[in-house]
Amino acid sequence: MRLDKCIADHSAYSRKEVKELLRRGSVRVNGAPEQDPGRQVDPEGDEIMLAGVILPTALHRTYMLNKPKGCISSTRTGKTKTVVEFLPPELRKGIFPAGRLDVDTEGMLLLTNDGDLAHRILSPRRHIPKYYLVQLAKPVVEKTVETFENGVVLEDGTRCLPARVAALPGVENTALVELHEGKFHQVKRMFAAVENHVEQLLRVQMGGLPIDVKLGKGDYLLLLHKDIERLFKTPDFSEVLRFCACFFCSYWINE
Repeated sequence: MRLDKCIADHSAYSRKEVKELLRRGSVRVNGAPEQDPGRQVDPEGDEIMLAGVILPTALHRTYMLNKPKGCISSTRTGKTKTVVEFLPPELRKGIFPAGRLDVDTEGMLLLTNDGDLAHRILSPRRHIPKYYLVQLAKPVVEKTVETFENGVVLEDGTRCLPARVAALPGVENTALVELHEGKFHQVKRMFAAVENHVEQLLRVQMGGLPIDVKLGKGDYLLLLHKDIERLFKTPDFSEVLRFCACFFCSYWINE
């Protein structure tokens, strides 16, 4: 495949813009500068860099984003920043969020161009568990634990699937929630049904894949095949609770 076509196919740049990048010396192939748009490359085997950033040329790409508050889980650009806009322009082509987080919810969100993977992640039949760290107005009591385990009935009469909740050890009014479905504003509505209020919400894990604790807010990383496989494994709830206690016990203290 021609180099200019390969870059255009895997980025937001047009063929004309790619030729300008080549002319300016902004492109490297396998570590060496390249200015010939007709250079033949193998998208699966050659490493192409644009301005020092490796261009992912594999057919499918999936990123983990540490979503901050104030942005929307959408591909439509407008007044409010979208989650896709945290990727540089050359990586955005064909990318969309696999699921959503509310505008005021933080944490782990997957961005992908793989429709089949997104379907597997979101399919109700798979029931991939999702884990949320929640800061609450009041402590979690035993009655709340029992209600979640039996399936919370929301204000509109909808019964949720059984869920798990546990207080984070040593942290006041903070809990870990495990869900197996994704209704609109579900965590907030579930706690409202037990006369509590969600003040902060952070998704920390999907299936057996936790958020990378080194990711700052708005940062992202490219997932490997082994990472994606972990999405479809179910961890022990106590392990996720320990993970949160180790890395997120002071997450909101300085806010």
